[in-house]
Amino acid sequence: MSEIATVKCDLHHICKVPQGIEYGKGIGILKFFEGKNIFVTGGTGLLGKVLVEKILRSTSVGKIYILVKADDQEAAVDRIAKELINSELFRCLKEKHGKYYQAYIRETLIPIVGNICEPNLGMDFDSAHAIMEDVNVIIESAAITTLNERYDVLLEANVNSPQQLMRFAKTCKNLELFVHISTAYVNGEREGIILEKPLIMGENRRNDDTCNTSPFPRLDITDEVNLSVSRKQMASSNYDLTRDMKSLGMERANLYGWYNTYHLTKAMAEMVINETRGDIPVVVSRPTVIESCYKEPVPGWIQGNSTNGFKRVPITFLTNGVMIPLDIVVNGTIAAIAKHGYIQKPELNVYHMSSSVTNPLRYSEFFEYLYEYFSSEPLVESESLIRVNYYDDIEKIKYFDNFNDFSKYTREEISRRAGQGNVVGTEKAKKQCRAKIMYAEHLCKMYEFLGHFKARFHAGNTQKLLYEMSKEEVDNFDIDVSKIEWRKYFQEVHIPGLRKHVLNDRSIHV
Repeated sequence: MSEIATVKCDLHHICKVPQGIEYGKGIGILKFFEGKNIFVTGGTGLLGKVLVEKILRSTSVGKIYILVKADDQEAAVDRIAKELINSELFRCLKEKHGKYYQAYIRETLIPIVGNICEPNLGMDFDSAHAIMEDVNVIIESAAITTLNERYDVLLEANVNSPQQLMRFAKTCKNLELFVHISTAYVNGEREGIILEKPLIMGENRRNDDTCNTSPFPRLDITDEVNLSVSRKQMASSNYDLTRDMKSLGMERANLYGWYNTYHLTKAMAEMVINETRGDIPVVVSRPTVIESCYKEPVPGWIQGNSTNGFKRVPITFLTNGVMIPLDIVVNGTIAAIAKHGYIQKPELNVYHMSSSVTNPLRYSEFFEYLYEYFSSEPLVESESLIRVNYYDDIEKIKYFDNFNDFSKYTREEISRRAGQGNVVGTEKAKKQCRAKIMYAEHLCKMYEFLGHFKARFHAGNTQKLLYEMSKEEVDNFDIDVSKIEWRKYFQEVHIPGLRKHVLNDRSIHV
């Protein structure tokens, strides 16, 4: 992979970073959240869990209603207990409340049985009515994040569901703010400095003029939904609908200028929310690639799709130079909620949660940190018949400027390492090797855009939040990406966190 392209802009002029912070008068984060009632979708997801924990631990919030996909209320309570209340992630909150922890949770954290893809979010009348009467802030964090999921599935979960939630928001009597968790990659193929601007309904993100000759020069969401429905209706009994729907999504994403179906549908969600919000104040949080917690509540904590490929493909390909620690995204979102919850202007404000301008991480640096770490702390493959220490003779990480060369290298390396095992030559070993190669190539192709990404995300709104915060707020809700020490983060926090929380390496302590 090539080094991230140098942007032909004066970054210092666009986003001046001071040597030291002059703290502001304060946003009033603690005061805003005092007694507030919040409704959260996606509260059992990667970001949702940390967001809920941080609000509970650091503010005097009233109640947090969490929409939970479950068969009944008992199942919803059990799921919340397992995934949140009794998890390692909530240990700091548990220590804070001690013997009163369970009582505090019962009073504050309210599971609501529902489903974002169903009418009225799948809630019963009483639950919906209670939220309509009580809620002050809605945080929409639920989404399917698989990059190449079926087009129809992503349209339903990532586009239709936010639209339904916005309709529900308009029925809430005391609503002060609607918060949508998006992704910085809704900006698509555009290059250079990407500003924190709302997406306009119908715009595409092509980086050239080829769309002028396209039969679909503008993105019409209704047409896209109808296209997916008609394709399903045309399917025959022996038709591979899943494969076709995945291919269709990628085709439409490429046509309109997005790298994959997930990014396309998240962009559609922003368009729909902006189009239908009316007078409701909206905050859109756009993080880049979210990775493990830097400092709190548990350094190195991570779960979910962002590291699904860690076990089987080189780590060097799966993380990119515009990553952001999970706790910084959460703190930035909380600060933005407080700021615009006070203001309550009927407008949509976008926040890029990114380090790519203020404190960029270059691939050359990233690869060097990995080399240093794995030279002293090698991974050992122990889950299959091939038991080889892949890092016995670790070499400097190679750079590739095109996918074909990278793919060829990946195939040869997997085959070479498989040849070191005791079972080499058997039909089973060859089959395992072919499967690993196919899986690695599939993942690497899916994440190819990160290796050649030619944009930087301007984060002026987020930087302004930092300048407005008081020293006490910065201490409790730190969003200063300029202070991230990337070598320390990778070698002492992130990679050990991946080994502990994803690979279940019990010998690792973060």
